[in-house]
Parts: sequence; C-alpha cells; structure tokens
Amino acid sequence: MTRTAFFTLLTALALAPLPVRAQADSAPLPRVALKPIKFVAYDLPNGLHVILHQNRAAPVVSTYVLYHVGSKNERPDRTGFAHFFEHLMFEGTKNIPRGKIDKYISGAGGNLNASTSFDQTDYFFNLPSNQLKLALWIESERMLHAKIDETGVETQRKVVKEEKRRSYDNRPYGSLFEELAKLVFKGTPYAWVPIGSAQYIDEAKIEEFRDFWKTYYIPNNATLAIAGDFDLEATKKLVAEYFGPIPRGKAIERPKIELPPQTAPVKHDVLKPNTPLPATMHAWRAPKETDPDAYALELLGNILSSGRSSRLYKRLVEKEQAALDVQAFPYLLESAGMLGVHAVGQRGVTLDQLDALIDEEVERVKKDGVTEEEYQKARNQQEAAFASSSGAMSTRAKNLARYHLFYGDANLINTELDRYLAVKREDLQRVANKYLTKEGVNVLRFPVPAAPAGK
Repeated sequence: MTRTAFFTLLTALALAPLPVRAQADSAPLPRVALKPIKFVAYDLPNGLHVILHQNRAAPVVSTYVLYHVGSKNERPDRTGFAHFFEHLMFEGTKNIPRGKIDKYISGAGGNLNASTSFDQTDYFFNLPSNQLKLALWIESERMLHAKIDETGVETQRKVVKEEKRRSYDNRPYGSLFEELAKLVFKGTPYAWVPIGSAQYIDEAKIEEFRDFWKTYYIPNNATLAIAGDFDLEATKKLVAEYFGPIPRGKAIERPKIELPPQTAPVKHDVLKPNTPLPATMHAWRAPKETDPDAYALELLGNILSSGRSSRLYKRLVEKEQAALDVQAFPYLLESAGMLGVHAVGQRGVTLDQLDALIDEEVERVKKDGVTEEEYQKARNQQEAAFASSSGAMSTRAKNLARYHLFYGDANLINTELDRYLAVKREDLQRVANKYLTKEGVNVLRFPVPAAPAGK
C-alpha cells in the first residue's frame, strides 16, 4: 500500500475486516521499465501552482485541485470545518445554481468526488477531453465565487451529521480512528479527526464559515493538476483565463506540531454495545511522511501483515487461529505519523491473548530482523504497486499535485520507487527498534460487551 492512501485505510479498518492482498513472488524480480511521466509545471502570478501532464492515449481528461488545508488547520473548538467544506463546495456558486455541479459533470459524461484528511482537501473531475473547459470553469467558480449562505450551510450540517452517525457512531469499531488519534497525537491538531464534531458545526456562525473559505480556498494555497488528452498551449491559456483573475489571498499561518517523547505505554478500552468481536490496535508514533525512515517503515508494515504469508497473518490467523484478520500499516502525515497493527479476534479469544501475540511478533522482528525472502517480497510488492497505479489519469494528476505540495518535487512520480528500493534489509530491523518501543506503544482495545444476566 502507498502512503497516499491515508484516511481510506483506517476508515476501512474501523468498519470491517480487510481482504487479504494477493502475494507477490518473493524472489527478486527484474526492474520494470516504467515510462517516465512527463509534465509541465508553473505558477500563475496569483500563486496558483499548475501541473500539466499531456497524454493523448484516450480522449479523457482529469482535473485535480488540492488545497493545503485539512483538519489540523482547525481550532479545537471548531473541528470538522475542512470536511464540512468538502461538502459545501458542491452547493453552488455565484454563477452556478445550487445543486447543479453534480448534474453538469454527470450530464457531460463525467464523474466527480472530493476528500478531506488531516493535511489536505481535494476535488477532482474525470471527463471526456472535450469538456475540459467545463471542469476549469467550475473549479475557478468555487475558488472565486463559492456560495456560502444559510441555506447551504444548514443543508450540509444535516448531511455531515448523518454521515457521522451512519459511518462512525453506529458502526462496529466506528470510533477506532477517532480514539486512536486522541492517544497517539494527544496535545496536537492531529488529535481530532477530519469528520470533526457535529456540536461545533452546529455552534458555528455563518461568518465563521465565510472566514474559513476566504483564508484557505485561495489560489496561493492550491495546486491544480490536469492529466490527459489536451493541447498544452491551449490549456495554459484556459487556465490563465479562468484562474488568473482570482486574487491572491493572505499568507497562511501553519500550525506547529510538536510531540514530546512518549515515556510509558498507554492502554485504553473502548466500551461499545455494538462490538461484535474483540479487536485491538497497537500504534507507535512514527516520523512524518517525508522522513527517509518512512520508506523502511512502510516496507516493514508490509512484512508484518500484508497477505497470507506475512508474519502476523501466519501467527495470529493461521497458526494460533486467534484472529479473524490482522493488518499493519504506516499512517504518515505532513508533520507526524504512526505505525499501527490492528487485529480482529475470533469469538472467545481474549484481548490479552491478541495483545501478547502481537507483542511477541513485534519483539521478534526487533531482535532477529527480517529474512531475505521477506525483504524481497516487500520490494516486489512495492514495485508491483507502482506499476499498477501509474495508468489512470486521475491517479497521475493526484500524485503530481501531492508530490509537489508535500515533498516539493512533483518528479517523485517518476523516482520515488528508487527510494523504496534503496532501503536495505538491515534498515527494517533498525526502524523496528527505533520506533516500535515498549514504552512508546499505544494500545486501543474494543472488548465484546458482557451478555446480560440470565442469558
């Protein structure tokens, strides 16, 4: 798995056991010669960063607008604002009637979506290439003329609260991510999750929403990436025409994330009446996503639990038959990170049993390192993931924008695989000992509620 799939994975972990990934061959594979992804990058005078990747293999085009604003930019008493705007920006604009953005895109034969995480909010359109002007018009309208009125705010308040009830409050393990963030990132803006609190959304006044939009949804806080079938010079003119008149916003003050060293383990039980099976999550603080150790940690996570031949799966699921499923994952952000191990136990298995088995396997990899076979398998999996993810224009646009914003180098779309393959086998044992410490573990457990008396 790549580190760009941040929120999706943890949400899936919280909602249901994950399927097992297919295994890559553990023998070294010859390097796949991936064709370089060419692009042109430049800034408009108002600060909008533009990345254009022309590919005329099919008559489709993808636009991707990445705003450098997420839940960590919120006040502790106004959480959920960034996620709220993910919805609110579909309401309409000064020149687009309410509820028409979806209809315009679907009517043109395209699709659309948006997402929010701790560090970013993004919006994308996939369309036939002759509809590029439509996409640019809508995105420029949202950046310059977003409609933020009482009707739209009240509508989206209801939508967001229903989403929280349906996807988090009323589902087994639905609060896993929220509780985990409180433990691992305590005392920082990463301690609350993007869904935020319905209470704060209800309390906020209309001017607070308008101020948030004016502060963050500005060209000098955005990256526009376009990938697909288009004429390069004509597209440059379109981008200048639609986005050039939007005024630059004020400089943004970024939150500082400082986590003191963790000196003792933390354990917390979450008591929920709808917990069907015992589940446990072990998480350690990890470096931010641009740290060189991030690549070794991701490979280590794959070795621990990616697929049926992984250590945790073989031990907890196959040998001990104590777990229904087990996953390890790196969750690395702009200013901090974590590495987690999540297991859903079989009925009748105790949480203490699950915890002990995870601890044993983690200590074993710290003491003995990984085998050559495990090391090669992890490298092969990573190379296969890069090869399979480079085709879609929407993925290319997204990756170009993210590499620019968070790494300062959009060309990592062509070279990041080399960073994974530069990780040595001994690096995996080194990062295991550096980060997976006994005093630095945070254990979040979901016990099954006791049966009522007499049953």
